[in-house]
Amino acid sequence: MTALEPLQQLGGSRVRWRGRELIYFSGCDYFRMAEHPAVLKAAVEGVKKFGLNVAASRVTTGHHKIYEELERELVKFFDAEDALLVSNGYMTGMVVAQALAGNFSHALLDERAHPALQDAAEQLNCPILKFKHRDGEDFKRAVARCGKGSRPIVLTDGMFAHDGSVAPLKAYLKHLPRDGMILVDDAHGAGVLGKEGQGTVEFEGVGRKQIIQCVTLSKAFGVYGGAILGAHQLREKIFERSRAFAGSTPLPVPLANAAVQSIIGLKTRGKELRRRLNENVAYVRTAMRKAGMELPETPGPIISLFTKRTSQARSLNKHLFAAGILPPFVKYPGFSDGYFRFAISSGHSQPQLDKLVKVLKNF
Repeated sequence: MTALEPLQQLGGSRVRWRGRELIYFSGCDYFRMAEHPAVLKAAVEGVKKFGLNVAASRVTTGHHKIYEELERELVKFFDAEDALLVSNGYMTGMVVAQALAGNFSHALLDERAHPALQDAAEQLNCPILKFKHRDGEDFKRAVARCGKGSRPIVLTDGMFAHDGSVAPLKAYLKHLPRDGMILVDDAHGAGVLGKEGQGTVEFEGVGRKQIIQCVTLSKAFGVYGGAILGAHQLREKIFERSRAFAGSTPLPVPLANAAVQSIIGLKTRGKELRRRLNENVAYVRTAMRKAGMELPETPGPIISLFTKRTSQARSLNKHLFAAGILPPFVKYPGFSDGYFRFAISSGHSQPQLDKLVKVLKNF
């Protein structure tokens, strides 16, 4: 078993690791809402008012009023028909898949879909076909392979965590049969993409008729928990058919209270925060391109570097440490290669960005 080393969050995009204070370009708290005073205050007030835990499933005695309040705020923020809160973002797709199992002829899965969607696909009780990553033409061929009269469900990330690219939902809908659906894991897009921060659905300019949007509250919103945005009928099916939903305890009540405050905060200040975030990302990308580095044109606040050799990775590690930056090297199970993923936030200061740019330009 791999021993994990503790990392202490210090706030202000700083962490303490192995006794050193370092600049933090990891994690996905894109607006630093996890350290916002109003959000922290709401969490403390939630402890005092409600205690820590309902200690029961929502279908038994764990249906607290704060969960309904949070769902109402989610409906308003995302302009969705309904919202259902679940204990964490990873579970959202699985909960939906269990509710809809047997309803579809095929599951079409982006080959780079998040592991949560891969697990969800297994719950749908239908054949799984993979298509090339974000490839509209290969998606069209996958739909054709399903055959006439098929009813496929598509599983894809909204904004992909490895590089900040976005699923071409409009292209998928163009070739999707009328009875098909798209399940979008929008963990990274929610709050970040779109004029109002409503995520990939808004960014792509598509309606919600054939889309189920799953989000997490642990990234742009800085708290915890997952939510499913869809029709009222989907909510009813989940209550009736999802074992994962029925058999799990919802997120701690103080965190739900904090999430309400975070959503309200992003509703009122989101445009300014997204503007600042986009400016920080543009600053780093522009400097890197001027230095001759090739970067894909993606809307997300993620900059990834793939090193060809182990020696290159070690060298970049060394230079990042020397500049006082925690090296954000990630390697997920199922993928052969690791890479450096720099998650930019609206809270990064100009000196912090300058340090990162200086290292990357000289790499």
